[in-house]
Amino acid sequence: MRLSWYRLVLTVSASLILSSGVRAADVPATTPASRAVALKPGDHKRLLKHDGWDRSYLVHVPPGHDPARPTPVVLAFHGAMMNAAGMNLFSGLNKKSDEAKFVVVYPNGTGIGEAILFFNASAKPSGIPGKGPPDDVGFTAAILDDLATVVRVDEKRVFATGMSNGGMMSHRLAAELSDRIAAIAPVAGTLAVSEVKPGRPVPVMHFHGKADAIVPYGGPRGRVPPTMQFKGVDETIATWIRVNGCPAEPKVTQVADNAGDGMPGTIKTFGPGKAGSEVVLVVVDNAGHTWPGREPIVGFIGKSGKNVIANDLMWEFFQRHPMR
Repeated sequence: MRLSWYRLVLTVSASLILSSGVRAADVPATTPASRAVALKPGDHKRLLKHDGWDRSYLVHVPPGHDPARPTPVVLAFHGAMMNAAGMNLFSGLNKKSDEAKFVVVYPNGTGIGEAILFFNASAKPSGIPGKGPPDDVGFTAAILDDLATVVRVDEKRVFATGMSNGGMMSHRLAAELSDRIAAIAPVAGTLAVSEVKPGRPVPVMHFHGKADAIVPYGGPRGRVPPTMQFKGVDETIATWIRVNGCPAEPKVTQVADNAGDGMPGTIKTFGPGKAGSEVVLVVVDNAGHTWPGREPIVGFIGKSGKNVIANDLMWEFFQRHPMR
């Protein structure tokens, strides 16, 4: 029997929970937000209270980190029904952090326990402490405030990425927290908010698999719950082109199938726009709901090629776009 799009999303999400579990021995040491001691290289878990919720996030500090030097930060948001620990397994960003010497932060959403978590990427926060929908934009700002007590953050180089629901959260941050987020590079997650009025142009690099069945390229298929509505890729890109004042005609770069996996790519660069901003769309042919360059952690979310390496491309993009 053919699964509906909504049931497919739930099935895939449940599988991601099982496959991205982290053993107790892998969980980093926990420190409350009140403890302001410079973080050493390695993995850390921070706890804080925000808007009536007990919240947490993971921090990876690369080897050789100089605590006296302002350091760029990449916020990496997990997908729906996942968690912060699973996001590193999905994205492999710790390895890129170690190479490029940025700090990577993995926020935890809210939900059931510390495993089945979501981010509020679209709904208006309830405004009632401890009641949903939570204010995850405010939570992100609180993370940055707390992180600044234990890491010397380069405030002009704070970036956001995310997978699926986390990618949608990245788009929301660009729209609503542009005074603190320099640029974004979401993967497989499009705009889910209707109002996009950032205080400044925000450079955007968006990655998407053309064969994504979970967050389809053209948008939701059929009837879906209001809380799961999102824009298609082309509408998302058109919105950011308009907001950033970028030219409508892109520079197109073809990524050859050098890996021989049948998944070449196309990179469309729209820019420069206002304040030197860019909007870049990276599409991977035949790829599914996956992180380009990484092996999928479960097979039926689709294929992931090796011709486009998301972590390399997004870091190059972030380096070009500090806060202006």
